[in-house]
Amino acid sequence: GEATAWGQQPKIFKKPYQGMQGESGGVVGMLEVIQSDFARLETETKASEEQSQAQYDKFVEDSTVDKTAKNKDVEYKSNKKDDETQELGEAKSDLDSTQKELDSALRYYEKLKPSCVDAGVSYEE
Repeated sequence: GEATAWGQQPKIFKKPYQGMQGESGGVVGMLEVIQSDFARLETETKASEEQSQAQYDKFVEDSTVDKTAKNKDVEYKSNKKDDETQELGEAKSDLDSTQKELDSALRYYEKLKPSCVDAGVSYEE
């Protein structure tokens, strides 16, 4: 073999190192394992992404339907509130009008009461 920097050949090995080429196919075997691992990982990742996309699509669809329903509900309740507010205003107006009529009738009654009740007429004849 070749001499080292100190001019001596190390005596550790009996023959030159040939690597681990007999073990599991060497570099080619390692590349095949890496390729199969990558293919498996790619398949799992695609399946996971497809499942996640399907869940996302369903979520978006459900959210859209829910939002539409809630918007319709808000619109319905707003209209109902407006109608009931208007009815309340009309009822208050009717109450005020009726109260004025009652007050007027009571004042008139108070005027008529003395002449009707205390007429001074005796029925003992």
